[in-house]
Amino acid sequence: MRAMRPLIGIPPCLDERGRWKPAREYHYADSAYARAVAEVGGVPIYLPEQPDATGLAERIDGLLLPGGGDFAPDRAYPGGVAFDLVPERQLAFDRALLAAMLERDRPVLGICYGMQLLAVACGGALHFDLPTDLPGAGEHRLADPGARHEIRVESASRLHGAFGVDALPVNSRHHQAVADPAVRALARAATTASRRRSSCATRASRSASSGIPNRSTHPTASGCSARS
Repeated sequence: MRAMRPLIGIPPCLDERGRWKPAREYHYADSAYARAVAEVGGVPIYLPEQPDATGLAERIDGLLLPGGGDFAPDRAYPGGVAFDLVPERQLAFDRALLAAMLERDRPVLGICYGMQLLAVACGGALHFDLPTDLPGAGEHRLADPGARHEIRVESASRLHGAFGVDALPVNSRHHQAVADPAVRALARAATTASRRRSSCATRASRSASSGIPNRSTHPTASGCSARS
């Protein structure tokens, strides 16, 4: 009997400000996420913001939290710092869906915004603007799509086990990042998998039993395959 392909939920971003068309709301997502899921044998399912996040968690086998907007800072920032905030409705839905998946111990992959959401959900903290919070961190919003910066791969991490290297080149498109992944606060111990040379966390993973790798880089925009 042929095995059922796992259903992987992907919450698309919500545009409630009429940026696509005036006076209209749209959901949108980078199609590379769905292609990557399908490439490795999953069935990608888009999950737009809706009331019953718990019911959805019962029906999917895994969750991919993609990149998205900014988190609102908890303090004042210089006037020149701009924030493109995640809509409150989207954030509330993503939080509820993530909580339901964690409660059921189902696999979650967080990318950029998704990684930051998981860190906050587990009691962690964010850098709301890297140039302000970490002036020596280097550029994380790389203008050239082909540009890369190096990350250090922690030796005890699953990422190191998969690639067998101490450093990797990655892209960056963000100005927010995880300051404290709260790995010690997780019920199942987590380990930081990689850091920028500035000690800014770019990817974290929980223990093998929990199946929750996360990254702030964008592999779907790096020209790499889903398997990498």
